[in-house]
Order: sequence, then C-alpha cells, then structure tokens
Amino acid sequence: MRTLPNPSPVAEVRTMYAFVERNFRLAKRYLSWEVVHIFYSIINAMTIGLIGFTSPAKDRAETTLYLVIGALLWGYLSILFDEVANSISYERWEGTIEYTFMAPIRRLTHLLGTCLYGVAYGMVRTLIVLAAIAWFFHLPLSHANVLGAILVLVVSSLSFMGLGLIAAVLPLLSTERGAQATHIIQGVILLISGIYYPVSVLPHWVQWLSWLSPATYALSMSRAALLNNAGLSTLWLSLLELTAIGVILVPIGLGIFVAAERFAMRTGRLKRNG
Repeated sequence: MRTLPNPSPVAEVRTMYAFVERNFRLAKRYLSWEVVHIFYSIINAMTIGLIGFTSPAKDRAETTLYLVIGALLWGYLSILFDEVANSISYERWEGTIEYTFMAPIRRLTHLLGTCLYGVAYGMVRTLIVLAAIAWFFHLPLSHANVLGAILVLVVSSLSFMGLGLIAAVLPLLSTERGAQATHIIQGVILLISGIYYPVSVLPHWVQWLSWLSPATYALSMSRAALLNNAGLSTLWLSLLELTAIGVILVPIGLGIFVAAERFAMRTGRLKRNG
C-alpha cells in the first residue's frame, strides 16, 4: 500500500494545474490533429444547421438556431466526456500509465486536473466553433441570453465529469476494447437527450430514459436562454437540479474509478498494452 504525502491545499492546486498544463502540451504536440478535429466540428455543426433551411421561411431562423444549439452543446459535452473517459487510453498511448498511477499524488487530484483540462479545452473549441457558426449563419443572438447559456454549460460540466469518470473505468479494465466501449455510453446519451429533436418524438418506452440524462436538462435550459431569452429567474430551479445531479455523479464516478483501479492493479491490467 502506498503512503501518500499530506501536501498543503496550495500544493494540491499546483498539482492539478500540472495535469492541465501537461494535457495542453500534449494537444500542442499533436496540433495538426487538433486542427482536423476543430475543422470537422465546424463542418459538422454547419451541416446540421443547414437542415433548418429545409423548414418553411417563417420558421427557418428558429429551427436553424435550435439545431445549431444542439450541435454546439453536444460538441462541448462530448469533448468533456471524451477527455475524461479516454484519459486512461491517452496514458497508455504515451507510455506513462504506470508512472502516473504510481506517482505519490492523490487520485482525486489527478482526476480533477484531467476534468479541469477537459472543461478548459472544451470551452476553447466550442467558442471557436461558435464564432465560425455565427459568421456562417448570421445567427440572431441580439435578444438571446448568451451569459445564461454559458452558465448552463459550466454547471452541466459537473455532471459530465461524473459520467466521464464512470466511463473511464472501461479503458482501465479493458486494454483493447475499453476505449471503444465508451462510445456506446456516449451514443445512448446522444439518442435519449433530444440533441437535435424534442424528446417527445422518442418512443414512449425511451422517453423516461431522457430524464436520467443531464444533457436533457442542459439542452432544455440552453435553448430557453438562447431562443426565449430566459433569465436566472426562470432557469434557477433547473440549474439547481443539474447541480445536484453533478454533485451526486462526481463522487459516485470517483468511487467506481478508485475501486476499478485497485482491481486493475491486483489483476495486472494496469499496463501499457496487451
């Protein structure tokens, strides 16, 4: 059993920042891939937004904005989910998984640093895509509550951190197929959360699942803020519910991850390959 030091809160914050900085340096190393991913995200959001142009002229602007909001929010949440869930896969690719997990640091500090990087990285990419989309479609955002939508993004991040920690168990336990299996979870969330359509169009036996997804609440509030200019007086209760979901999911995700880590170490699964 490792004996961990008892660092000060300042030292813990510095360690968390070290993981954020390390991940940004990795992104810089693979900058060409980042350019490709951002380009694809922009084109994907544009393609989805253009579906709105098939609507009647009177509904075209609102339908396009409805679809674009879904594309932007899902892009951000999927980035955050991927960065947290696939953090183990990245460690294996870089050949640092043994060093990271045997380092004298708290697992909470390690995972929070990874989550903070996911939030920062997702925000940067989403803002780049938003700027491109706003220019391409000339989005009518003059009467939208943009700050309210950003607040929803920040609050929803907590829930997806928890889901990402739960999904990160899969690549931890399965070297060959774990990373691919995380996309199953992501696909289910995409289906049931009403990203590009109202939840009401789903079959009745699927609709109840949508209330278990934090993305459902995040999308509903973001659209209310951007389409209907809803303020905090309208959104506060839903924001409180979304915060509560995040506060529940993060400790659950952390507990599951730590239990899976101990199992992986005991069974020899914590290795670079094979």
